[in-house]
Amino acid sequence: MDLKTVTMKGTKHRARKRIGRGIGSGSGKTSGRGHKGLGSRSGSSRKPGFEGGQMPLYRRVPKRGFTNARFRTEYTIINVRELEAFDNGSTVDLDGILARGLTSLETKLLKVLGMGELTKKLTVRAQKFSKSAVEKITAAGGEVVILDAKGSDAPKEEAPKKAKKAKAKVEEAPAEEAPAEEEAPAEEAPVEEEAPAEEAPAEEEAPAEEASAEEEAPAEEAPAEEEAPAEEAPAEEEAPAEEAPAEEETTEEDPEAEQKEDGDSNA
Repeated sequence: MDLKTVTMKGTKHRARKRIGRGIGSGSGKTSGRGHKGLGSRSGSSRKPGFEGGQMPLYRRVPKRGFTNARFRTEYTIINVRELEAFDNGSTVDLDGILARGLTSLETKLLKVLGMGELTKKLTVRAQKFSKSAVEKITAAGGEVVILDAKGSDAPKEEAPKKAKKAKAKVEEAPAEEAPAEEEAPAEEAPVEEEAPAEEAPAEEEAPAEEASAEEEAPAEEAPAEEEAPAEEAPAEEEAPAEEAPAEEETTEEDPEAEQKEDGDSNA
């Protein structure tokens, strides 16, 4: 350690390294670039992970699965045991925690965890709370205030309104469904009653029509059968009537023929 190192401690800007000012400075001649090669040329640079041309480590390591670690939400973490530094009845938020140096700033989102014990009544304002942290803060008589991502209080009135609207919808839905269910059977019952009423006359009319048809059919057939014998009977009666005269004529002609034959024989 020397005087220069002591005087430089705590200064905002570090002194620039002066190169190419002779070999006595330690950075003369080649100015810290060495002899030859890519590094000695102007404009030379190596990207992170470059290993001189060989297969770099990030390509040699196998990649499997999926992770959303790149998209997770980061929080500034503090435990309830560290909130004992605040006075009883005070309000705790991220600004007050950082002012007391209880934690370092990671993000503007604060999360309170439940490690340790809390004996003071505090109003804690943060974006996230663990279950154990909420139990310990409320057990000590304190209050938990959940903030949104912008750091403002989350609206408390919206949640009950939504709950009331949801309950009203749930109540209205059965009220509307009940009449519909009652009306449906009322409409279906007459349909069922009307259907048999219409079917019964149809069935009754069908036998009535069939019976009349059956009655008419024998009625029409009976006269036809009766007329047929009536027509045949006269025909039979007429036939003997015509045949009888023929026989009588033949009998009437026979005496004359016999007389002629007798006369011929006598002659």
